[in-house]
Amino acid sequence: MTIKMSVAVRNGRLDSIESVIGVSAILKLRTGAPPALITDADSGTIVATLNLPSDWMAAAAAGSKAKAGTWEDLLSDAAGTIGHFRIYATDGVTQHMQGTVTITGGGGDMTVANPVVEINQPITVTGFTLTDGNA
Repeated sequence: MTIKMSVAVRNGRLDSIESVIGVSAILKLRTGAPPALITDADSGTIVATLNLPSDWMAAAAAGSKAKAGTWEDLLSDAAGTIGHFRIYATDGVTQHMQGTVTITGGGGDMTVANPVVEINQPITVTGFTLTDGNA
C-alpha cells in the first residue's frame, strides 16, 4: 500500500527544509560526481561558492519548492566542469543537501547556464526545484 499525503502536508515538509538549513545558506559547486552519502567527505574541486539570499527558497506550492532570488557568483574560485553541488548551513561546513549539476535542460538536480567554467568567470544557477513525493 502506498501512503498518500495532502498538498498541505507535502508543502509543509518542503518548507521545513529551508528552516532546518537556515537563512543565508552556502552553496558550493564542485567538479565530479557527488559523494555516495551526504555524510561522506567533500569531493571534487570547488569551482564556485555562493552565498544564497537570506530567503533562498520560495514558499512551497502544489508539492514543490523552487529557488528564490538570484543565485550567482560573479567570480568563480577555480576552473573546471561543475558536476555536483552541496548546500551547507551558514557556517559553510555543515552539509545538508547535495545533487548533480548540468547545463540548463540537461536533467540535473540543479542547472547552470554553462557548467564548464574558467577562473573568475561569473556563474548563475538557472534552476533548482524540490518536489515532495507521496502525492
